[in-house]
Amino acid sequence: MASTTPEGLQISPRHMDFDLPNPLPRHWNGGDAFKTHLFDAMSVLFPDGERFFIDSVRHFRDRIDDPVLKEQIRGFIGQEGHHSREHLEYSQRLRDLGYNVERIEKRARARIRYTQKKFSPQRQLAATAALEHITAIMADGLLRNDAQMANAHPTLARLWRWHALEETEHKAVAFDVYNQVCGSRKLLRRAMLMGTFFFVLDTTRGLAHMLKVDGLLWNWHVWRDGIRWMWGKEGVFRPLIGTYLDFFKDGFHPWEHDNLDLLHATREEFDGSPQVQASAA
Repeated sequence: MASTTPEGLQISPRHMDFDLPNPLPRHWNGGDAFKTHLFDAMSVLFPDGERFFIDSVRHFRDRIDDPVLKEQIRGFIGQEGHHSREHLEYSQRLRDLGYNVERIEKRARARIRYTQKKFSPQRQLAATAALEHITAIMADGLLRNDAQMANAHPTLARLWRWHALEETEHKAVAFDVYNQVCGSRKLLRRAMLMGTFFFVLDTTRGLAHMLKVDGLLWNWHVWRDGIRWMWGKEGVFRPLIGTYLDFFKDGFHPWEHDNLDLLHATREEFDGSPQVQASAA
C-alpha cells in the first residue's frame, strides 16, 4: 500500500531555535490564565507522547515497501524529535515558574510504559494514528483561527504555529503505516476513544494544577470564560467536532480534510515559499 499523502508533499524537520523568554511570562496568552495553561498543559505531555509516536511508527518501518511512505516516515520521526526538544525547554521554563511539571510527566510516562508493556505493536500504532488525528485537527484550528493566540507572546505564538504546521504536514503518516500493517477499523476506533479520554484527562489535570499554583483554581469566572472560549457559540474548539467524528467513518483518511492551501500559507511564514506543487490533473 502506498502513501496517500498528497503528491509532492515533502515532510522534513525545520531546525528551529525559539529562544523562549526566560522567565516565561506566567500568562503569556493574552494575559489569560486559562488560555495560557491549556496550551502549557498540552506542551508538558508532548515530549513523552512524541517519543511514543516515534517508537510505534519506527517499529514497522522495515515492513513498508513504498519508497515515498518510507521517506515520509523519516520526516515524521525527524519532526516529532524536534518537537520533543523544543517542548522540553518549554517544560523547564514552566518548572522555573513553580509548576510541578514532574508530576504531570510522571503520570504520562507511567501510562506509556503500561501501554508499551501490555498492548500489541499494532494497538500502539493505532493509538498513534488516533492521537495524530486529534493533534492535526487542533493544529488546523489554531492556524485558521487567530483568536486562539490573540495577543499572545510572539515567540510562543510562533512556536505553536510551527508545531501546528508540521503536525499538518505529517498528519497521515502513522495512519498510512497502520493501514498497511493492520488496517482494523474497529481497533482504530477503540484507540481513538481511549486516546481522547486520556488526552482530555491529562490536559485538564495539568490545567487545574497550574491554575491552583496561580491561586485561580476555584475562581469560577476563569472556568466560565475558559469553557466559553473553548466550546461556546464562537468557541475555538467547537468547529472541530465534525472533523473529529469523521475519524469514525468507514474509509476515512486524514487528507479528506484538504487544508493544503492553509499549509502553503503557513509554510511561507517559516520557509519563505511553498514547497508543495500541485500535481497535474
